[in-house]
Amino acid sequence: MAVQFIGVGVGPGDPELITLKAARLIEEADVICFITNENDQSQAKNIARYVLGTCERKAEIPIVMPMCENRSIANRLYDKAAEEIQQVIEAGKTVVFLCEGDPLFFGSFAYLLERLKNVVSCQVVPGISSVHASSAALLQPLTMLKESFCVVSGRHDESVLIAALNSHDSVVIMKAGRSRQRILSALKAANRTQDAQYLEYIGREGEVIENNISLLKEEGGPYFSLFVVTRKERDFC
Repeated sequence: MAVQFIGVGVGPGDPELITLKAARLIEEADVICFITNENDQSQAKNIARYVLGTCERKAEIPIVMPMCENRSIANRLYDKAAEEIQQVIEAGKTVVFLCEGDPLFFGSFAYLLERLKNVVSCQVVPGISSVHASSAALLQPLTMLKESFCVVSGRHDESVLIAALNSHDSVVIMKAGRSRQRILSALKAANRTQDAQYLEYIGREGEVIENNISLLKEEGGPYFSLFVVTRKERDFC
């Protein structure tokens, strides 16, 4: 069976970080699908703008997703979108879902894949995540030799964040925006403040890199932000 539903990672923000395979599949698709906000703004579609600009205008399935933590609302929207995608596929069309970063790393594509993988043929094209884009922007390796590394969501309780910081040499804390104050408190409690760096909107307009997190205000930040925590003293031998 030919692949009908494809999740492609378009990377963290820089349009030039889209892979050749992702670009080809976007160009070949009959329909593109993406998450958008209530103002018809889609980060993923914007990242893919150069690829989309080189091919014929495509039919679209925008999924209007409000920025809220109410999963029941999100699940209803994913249910509706999955039904629409299935109908389009059953009509003989190929649908490509544009996903920021990597489709299966905190990616919205995963929710649609769960709903559709048993009814249509699916494929995933990995993309560059914000974790690796941040490491590159900092010119700093995430792990070396015997160092341990973990990724944790900033939505966890402070005790979970402290445990991760105490247990691993390198820690990336995702979804840092609304949780910034709690994350800063956890870093201080784990004595890792000096090890941490903060990044926003990596690879896109408005990029921020703060190497001295003591300068950050203890208030909420944007959704697209994270902390990278690595040991200052490292063994490169």
